[in-house]
Amino acid sequence: MARLFGFIGNRSDISPHVLRVEAQAMVARGRGKTLGWGFGFYQGGEVLLRRRPIDAHPTVDVSGLMRDVRTDVLVGHVRLPSVGEPGTRNPPPFRYRQWLFAHTGTIAQFENLRDRLVTSIPDFLMRNVRGDTDSELVFHLFLSFLHDAGKLTDQTPAAEVVRALRTTVALVDRLSSEEGAEDSGRIGILVSNGEYIVGLTRGTGMAYRPIHGQDDIEALLPDDAFRRSRLPDLARVRFDLIGADFDEPPAGQWVVVPDGSTVALGRQSKVEVESL
Repeated sequence: MARLFGFIGNRSDISPHVLRVEAQAMVARGRGKTLGWGFGFYQGGEVLLRRRPIDAHPTVDVSGLMRDVRTDVLVGHVRLPSVGEPGTRNPPPFRYRQWLFAHTGTIAQFENLRDRLVTSIPDFLMRNVRGDTDSELVFHLFLSFLHDAGKLTDQTPAAEVVRALRTTVALVDRLSSEEGAEDSGRIGILVSNGEYIVGLTRGTGMAYRPIHGQDDIEALLPDDAFRRSRLPDLARVRFDLIGADFDEPPAGQWVVVPDGSTVALGRQSKVEVESL
């Protein structure tokens, strides 16, 4: 099973421990199929990517991949390749300037509508396309709607991202239907500009897990690390994990995002959920 995942918080030095809180939920299993993975994160003003298009292991422990990563925003995907070759150009997330984008699900009738998607994307954005997946084209279609609205900037409000995602999915649905798709299919998206994460889910079982306050943070830190670090103001530390395509519906402190919704997560702001 694939796994879409990410987190946002306000203490990058604690981030290597964050995914351990839900380590079991973050394990992706190939079930006899070859997995690939990638994640992107923000560090020192840069957007960095790590990718492994083919992972020989039958399972991928997502929390283990993060043990040396210090960041306050991360977006990633463990992928069961369904479109495109398993090369280094194809594993999500994809990057354009400060934007990171990961997508799970397969666009219905993609091979038939690929050319129509390409013609909907401006040339300056298409020059950034390196692979041959439906996910990468959907990302650049999303960017084209931000560009049309004059919002392809570092300061784009999350509400504009939600609007562009809705428009992107609506166009893809319409084109798929025109090419003979009987239903719109499942789709899960995480996108970030380093200031927030916006998710969209339809049929992917997306959920988020708040980690807020001193009790939560003390619980996720190893005792020895906590004693050495002497972290001040633990009550102000805040992280939100988000994921989709879980093997089983997440329990405990996870909050399920209603199917057919968007969700916006920020470092300090309240989680915002809206219907598509």
